[in-house]
Order: sequence, then C-alpha cells, then structure tokens
Amino acid sequence: METCFINSPLGITKIVGDENGISEISVTSEGEVSKTIPLELQEAAKQLSDYFDGKRKDFNFKLNPKGTDFQQKVWQELGNIPFGKTISYLDLSKKLGDVKAIRAVASANGKNPLWIVVPCHRVIGTDGSLTGYAGGLWRKKWLLEHENPTNQQSLF
Repeated sequence: METCFINSPLGITKIVGDENGISEISVTSEGEVSKTIPLELQEAAKQLSDYFDGKRKDFNFKLNPKGTDFQQKVWQELGNIPFGKTISYLDLSKKLGDVKAIRAVASANGKNPLWIVVPCHRVIGTDGSLTGYAGGLWRKKWLLEHENPTNQQSLF
C-alpha cells in the first residue's frame, strides 16, 4: 500500500491505495504534505484537488474500500447521490430496501473509508439537520456549501 498527503481547504488529506485502487481517503491533522505522490495515487490526488478547486463534480479513479457486504452496499448507494443534492438517512434506508435498517445504514455511512469520493456528507437528518459526520459537522457544512453555493442576489 502506498500513502500520500495533500493539502485541502479542510485539512491534510490522506490517500492510501495500490494498483488495485484507492482504499482510504481521510482528512487528518497528522502528516505533512507529500513532496512526491506515488504513481498509484496521482490520479486520485489530482481529482481531489480539482474537486476542491470547483473543477470536478465526480470521480472516476478505481476504488477498493474494505468493508462488509452490507457496508459495501451502503457505500455503493451513497455513490448514487448526485453532486449538490442531499438525502436523509431514512430515505437512504428505504432505497436499500429496509426502513428498519436506519441505524445500521447510519453506522455503515460513518465507517465510509473514502471521504468525499463516496459522498457520505450528502446524508442528512430527516428534518434537514446536519447530523453525524466523522470529520466534524463544520466540514460537512463546508462540503455541502461547496457543492451547492448560494448565489448572492443583486440588490439593484
């Protein structure tokens, strides 16, 4: 496994992967920005930088997250949430076919190893509240605003 660290507006971003794909992307307070990026991680680093620069809305590098079959199913469904849109935990549970699995869905969402790329930040409470985000709610708010900026209305 190769590892690199890149700058982002939300902190140092850690990328881990190999020739089989990217297995982890996380925001961290540890680590220094990498002077060189391993070949296997270069495309992910570029696409993440493009995302933060407002030049990219989706990702197309190879993913290889580790998780249970259920977690994989939840993460797959998270990938279907369009850029700039949100969904509630309840609606996500319904899409997965079991409204009673809401706690398990929320738990799998919280264990998502691919920050931003598998957009767990797009899942909100049924009442529209920003709930539960491993990276901190301020990051979740920033990401949602980044993906759906409010246009300032002209006063004149």
